Amino acid sequence: MLTTGFTIFLGVALILAKLPRRTMLRVLKHDLLLDVAVSLMTLMIHWGTFSGVMAATVAGLLTSLATSGLKRLVGYIDGDNYWPGRIRLDV
Repeated sequence: MLTTGFTIFLGVALILAKLPRRTMLRVLKHDLLLDVAVSLMTLMIHWGTFSGVMAATVAGLLTSLATSGLKRLVGYIDGDNYWPGRIRLDV
């Protein structure tokens, strides 16, 4: 369950990392929406077995931790304003 959840999270994290920086920062502004979307999609895909639901839950929790951490670490873009985190990106 944990391995499957971590693998699902790793896939989401790699997709987020491949986005252009500006797009990633715009997505991070809506971190709660991203967390809910990932959690719901993984729950719908893995619905039917206990291990599938637990893997989806682990993936949702890890995604929530990662997006919250990234928002604090690198910041986010709100409209035309860049709100930097602890590490400032060149955007």
